[in-house]
Amino acid sequence: MYKILKRKVLHDGILQFTLEAPFIAKKAQPGQFVVLRVNEYGERIPLTIADFNREEGTIDIIFMVIGASTTMLSKLNEGDSILDLVGPLGKKTDIRPGMGTVVCIGGGIGVAPIYPIVRGMREAGNHVIAIMGAKNKDILILKDEMEKVADEVIVTTDDGSFGIKGFVTTALQQLIDKGVDISEVVAIGPVIMMKTVADTTRPYNIKTVVSLNPIMVDGTGMCGGCRVQVGDKIKFACVDGPEFDGHLVDFTNLMERQRMYRPQEAVEKDHICRLEKQVEAMEEK
Repeated sequence: MYKILKRKVLHDGILQFTLEAPFIAKKAQPGQFVVLRVNEYGERIPLTIADFNREEGTIDIIFMVIGASTTMLSKLNEGDSILDLVGPLGKKTDIRPGMGTVVCIGGGIGVAPIYPIVRGMREAGNHVIAIMGAKNKDILILKDEMEKVADEVIVTTDDGSFGIKGFVTTALQQLIDKGVDISEVVAIGPVIMMKTVADTTRPYNIKTVVSLNPIMVDGTGMCGGCRVQVGDKIKFACVDGPEFDGHLVDFTNLMERQRMYRPQEAVEKDHICRLEKQVEAMEEK
């Protein structure tokens, strides 16, 4: 059991949990993720590690309440425990000294996993520009934290309520137009956002890395559910990624696969397990 030490509401429907997980915290690296199961009735869901503290033996996860499993997770409070937590999984982000100017882009909830990457890039001695995108200023997360670890922070909002009006690609294109010597771009967020980032950098031959979160079950490469097309090869996001060359990812195929189970997800969100209901009734007696 993995205890929830801190529960913080970042915005309506966006929560941050600090979990007691010393063995995972000891090995965690930027870019990696965990697979968790709330209880015996829950499904296995992957969540990127938003932060880790080796000394305190904790990891942080940040998630948006959008489906049955995240709804179940959101109902837990400080002191409650998560049944299963497996990790760290996936390959870590390629971070090394001498990379030059790296632009790290987080869109929406993707700001959470980009945070430890920004911190790691700068600690390695690189110049890091963080671009944070949100629909509006009210759902912008981790701005203060990001300003502490990045050399420069640029915020974009769809409605112009804060920072630059437009998308993350608006700010990225402005940097390119200014002649900033960008050695690499790392982008995490909605699939369509990562696609547009890759489309923006492709004409300039700027290395672009994206972190993919397709349908995933076991997280160890056995089920094959998280397969993605990268160039002329089939890759598994859980073991070969989750980060890939954004210029080679088949985003059209990825978006089609992500839409496959939406009807079932809609039903599951409102579904109440009869077995779970019987157990609750027995406990009340």
